[in-house]
Amino acid sequence: MKLLFWLCLALIVYAYIGYAIWLWLQVKLHSRPIHQSPILPTVSIVIAVRNEEANLPSKLENIRHLDYPQDLLQIVIASDGSTDRTADILRQHASSITAVLLDRSNGKSCALNEAVKHATGDILVFQDARQLVQSDAVSELVCCFADPEVGAVSGELMLETDSDSQPRNSLGIYWKIEKILRKLESASGSVVGVTGALYAMRRELYTIIPPGTILDDVFLPMHIARMGKRVVFQPTAIARDRLFVEEGKEFSRKVRTLTGNYQLPQLAPWLLSTDNPLLFRYISHKLVRLMVPLFLILMLIASSTLSGTFYRDILWLQILFYSSAVLGLVIPSAKRFRPVAIANTFVMLNAAAACAFYNFIAGRNRVWA
Repeated sequence: MKLLFWLCLALIVYAYIGYAIWLWLQVKLHSRPIHQSPILPTVSIVIAVRNEEANLPSKLENIRHLDYPQDLLQIVIASDGSTDRTADILRQHASSITAVLLDRSNGKSCALNEAVKHATGDILVFQDARQLVQSDAVSELVCCFADPEVGAVSGELMLETDSDSQPRNSLGIYWKIEKILRKLESASGSVVGVTGALYAMRRELYTIIPPGTILDDVFLPMHIARMGKRVVFQPTAIARDRLFVEEGKEFSRKVRTLTGNYQLPQLAPWLLSTDNPLLFRYISHKLVRLMVPLFLILMLIASSTLSGTFYRDILWLQILFYSSAVLGLVIPSAKRFRPVAIANTFVMLNAAAACAFYNFIAGRNRVWA
């Protein structure tokens, strides 16, 4: 039981701290800067939508204010069997966009595949309908392609919330950790995933996405890395989204993302083989995180069976931590106290991973957020 306890503790610490330290050392020992230069290739903005009548008008207006030359910019939007006014809105803007209207919904991955067939730009810039991007976002992504080693570039997602709601959640801590990892991965080689709301790639590197794929923003960059190109992170290319503070919405979004992480090795078994040049990073960043709920349970069981003051104190610390998480769930106002917010968020994220595992084995894979 002692071995089990210390093994689980070591893996949990590695998942959240140890991997970041390893990446930091990699940057110090072998930094790989990106050669950036103002370039103006043709660009196709590719968006897959389904029932987005509420977001489309503002998204189209947002795209119109991009500072990239309009004569070099193509906009391709695929409607995946939308049942609201999405298709009508796209038809109204047929003079300025390439609308791909699909009669039936086959999922986001199929809609993206169809949209890319109509894309003519040298660079594909993928966006989502809900998030708005800064006017220089496309230019900031494109300048990284001046480096011939770069095959894909991730933008940065800035999550915003009302100031009154900020003290009640600590999801910002999770996003800060995630951004640190991406910056370190990029500075030392390649990131293992990109920001789905804003990323770009060379069109000739696009790979057909299998039907039902949830995480195109991991599937595509991993294929690009397999082809010998770098996948980098550009923090100056910014998309903005709202952080859901309503009960359950952020949890559902996280469950979907983590379900996609479980799905990927099934869709692309080579990810777990030596054919994957980012194998160690993929396991460290994606898979170890998925196993943390199991490690937490095993560590709790192990510490409850071990004798000695140290293990007894550790057991009570775990009980206090989980009690704080429950308190934050039962009494939301308690999350104004930062330790309660942190405990609640940590447990929520790991509960989402457990639910994602259930969704995966039960075949409950949602292809649209």
